[in-house]
Amino acid sequence: MATNLDIEDDLINKAVKLGGHKTKKAAVSTALIEYIQHLEQEKILKVFGTIDYEPGYDYKKQRKQL
Repeated sequence: MATNLDIEDDLINKAVKLGGHKTKKAAVSTALIEYIQHLEQEKILKVFGTIDYEPGYDYKKQRKQL
């Protein structure tokens, strides 16, 4: 899907150079992937402290069975 973006030249050129990308498209794609990963990680962080664990669970014993 073709999309036109009005991105500041200085900003995109710096991203291309710092990222070692060959094209502006590669720089934008990489930035979007990293942005999505960051947002997904934030969702995971919100779960911490909300899951109850069984106190007597022995994960080392489970590993030996594999």
